[in-house]
Amino acid sequence: MSQATKRKHVVKEVLGEHMVPSDQQQIVRVLRTPGNNLHEVETAQGQHFLVSMPSKYRKNIWIKRGDFLIVDPIEEGEKVKAEISFVLCKDHVRSLQKEGLWPEAFSEVAEKRNSNRNRQTQPELPAEPQSSGEKSSSGDDSDLFVNTNRRQYHESEEESEEEEAA
Repeated sequence: MSQATKRKHVVKEVLGEHMVPSDQQQIVRVLRTPGNNLHEVETAQGQHFLVSMPSKYRKNIWIKRGDFLIVDPIEEGEKVKAEISFVLCKDHVRSLQKEGLWPEAFSEVAEKRNSNRNRQTQPELPAEPQSSGEKSSSGDDSDLFVNTNRRQYHESEEESEEEEAA
């Protein structure tokens, strides 16, 4: 099987299937990625441990901080206590919440994360629409793309006027 065909099947499996965790599996949230296909996760009870990514997901599926996973426990592991069995996207999270299988501790986190994303993705509209004859000022950057991976700093005009006067 070619690499492209393998990638197509793995992505189709992750995006298409509806996964319900079994009794041994549990839902966890990714805290950080120390490297070597390991991810530090947190359970709904607050336990922290490492999970490994199976080879079928490597270089095909990307996991970032705040994502939710379904993991299978590993008995012989001391540091690495589980292996990723499924990566949950927002549609999977919604369906698990409707079925009542979603942990209460994570429901607050998921709602807060979605509300923050909605706030950040909505572009700020300029206060006054400019007519086609006017040129935009070089200081007005409100129409530029907003990088949601960086913190947004808003400087007020009052602060900049005080700094110029000093």
